Amino acid sequence: MKKRHQQKLVILSIGLVIFLNVPIIFIFNSEFSILGVPVLYAYIFLVWLLSVIITFTVIKKYA
Repeated sequence: MKKRHQQKLVILSIGLVIFLNVPIIFIFNSEFSILGVPVLYAYIFLVWLLSVIITFTVIKKYA
């Protein structure tokens, strides 16, 4: 794997640690819902989905 691909994955990992940290998650802990899904669950799922998509695109460029 090229050095810049490794760097992108490290930056993604640091971003996930920040975005899935407890103080950030508490911002989205509310009574509201999006299409019947609580905002907290929607936020966690969206962050997870974006991380999978970004990881896939980085790995796809390598292979």
